[in-house]
Amino acid sequence: MSFQVVKNIDRRKRRSEKFAFGLFRALSIFVVGILFVILGFIVMKGASAISWKFLTTMPSEGMTGGGIYPAIIGTFCLIGGSVVFSFPIGVLAAIYMNEYASKGFLVSFIRMMTNNLAGIPSIVFGLFGISLFVNTLNFGDSILAGSLTLGLLTLPVIIRTTEEALKAVDDSFRNGSYALGATKLQTIRRVVLPIAYPNIITGLILSIGRISGETAPILFIVAYFTTKLPKSIYDQVMALPYHLYVLATSGTDMEKQRPIAYGTALVLIMIVLVINLMANALRRYFSNKVKMN
Repeated sequence: MSFQVVKNIDRRKRRSEKFAFGLFRALSIFVVGILFVILGFIVMKGASAISWKFLTTMPSEGMTGGGIYPAIIGTFCLIGGSVVFSFPIGVLAAIYMNEYASKGFLVSFIRMMTNNLAGIPSIVFGLFGISLFVNTLNFGDSILAGSLTLGLLTLPVIIRTTEEALKAVDDSFRNGSYALGATKLQTIRRVVLPIAYPNIITGLILSIGRISGETAPILFIVAYFTTKLPKSIYDQVMALPYHLYVLATSGTDMEKQRPIAYGTALVLIMIVLVINLMANALRRYFSNKVKMN
C-alpha cells in the first residue's frame, strides 16, 4: 500500500471523526439549549410572582390566591419522609444482592422485577398506597402514607444505582481487605461503601428529582387544600405539585392564576436545585475523602 493511499485513508478517518464529534457537540448544545429555554421561560413568567409575602403566607381563595408557604413545608416533609424510608432500604437491598447473594436465578429475577418497578406509572403506586397504607394499615390521608408511597416509587432507582456503584468498586480492594484479616462486613463498611458513596449519592439525587414533582400519588393520599401547617406525620399537607395542579385545573380567573402557577413552578425548581447542589457537595466531600485515603 502506497504512502498516498495511507494518507487518504487517514484523512477520511479524520473527517469522519470530526463529523461525529461535531454531531455529538451539536446534539449536546441542542439539549442544553432546550433546558435553558424552558428554565428561561419559567423564570420570565414566574419571577414577577416571587416575593417574601408569596413565600411566607397562607393560600386563599381555594389556592388560587395568596401564598404557598404550606405547600413549601409539605413538599419538604414528603421529600424528607420518602428519603428516610427508601434510601436505607434501597442501599441495604443493593448490598445484599451485590455482596452476599449468590449469583443465580433469584438475583436475576429480583433485578428484572426492580427494573419493571422503575417503569410502572406513578399513579399505580398511588392506588397501591391507598390500598395498603391508607386503608389496610389505617395511616389515613397523612404525611406518613404519602412518604411511604413516594418511597416505594423511588426504591427501584436507589437499588439499581447503588448496585452499579458497588459493582464499580474493583475487587482488588475487597481481596486486599480480606488478606489483612477483615471480615466481609468490615470490608463492606470500611472499604467498599466509602469508595461507592459518591455514586450512591447520585442515586439519591435522581430519586429526589423524581419525587419532588410527582402529583398523581400524593393527589390520592396526602395533598389537600389546608391553611394549617402539619404537626405530626399523621396530618395532611399541601405540596407544590398539587398546588400547580389546582391552579391549572380550577378557578375562573386564569389571567390572575397564571403568574401564581409560574411562580409556584419556579419555587419548585429552585428547591430541587438547592437539594441537588447540597447532594452534589456531599458527593464531592466523599470523593475527596476517598482520594485522600
